[in-house]
Amino acid sequence: MSIAVLLSIKPEFALAIFSGEKKFEFRKAIYRDHSVSKVYVYASAPISKVIGAFYVEEIIERHPKALWRETNHGAGITKEYFNKYFANCEIGYALKVKDADRFEESRDLEQMFGIRHPPQSFRYVTAHV
Repeated sequence: MSIAVLLSIKPEFALAIFSGEKKFEFRKAIYRDHSVSKVYVYASAPISKVIGAFYVEEIIERHPKALWRETNHGAGITKEYFNKYFANCEIGYALKVKDADRFEESRDLEQMFGIRHPPQSFRYVTAHV
């Protein structure tokens, strides 16, 4: 059994990941085990389902200004949104998305992982093949 991460992501950003528009998922804090490469995407309300998964090609850790310079070409968000999100942060993280795969049918958290409530930020889960 391998370990994966479940991330809660706003629907508009989750959908942008699977359309290919958003090539980076930004975080103020990140999971400690950087060897985890599979991420399941829980699209928050109103979808409230696991809608797909992607692999992390790279985790980029930088001061927000440097992070924006390196990732703005595939950020999928405006600079204003980025700056507001990372206001007062010394370090920001970007997960570089690879092989994003949207499920044909979205899945319930309980059905897929046996949990009832989505994580505030992330949660370790068992990877499904």
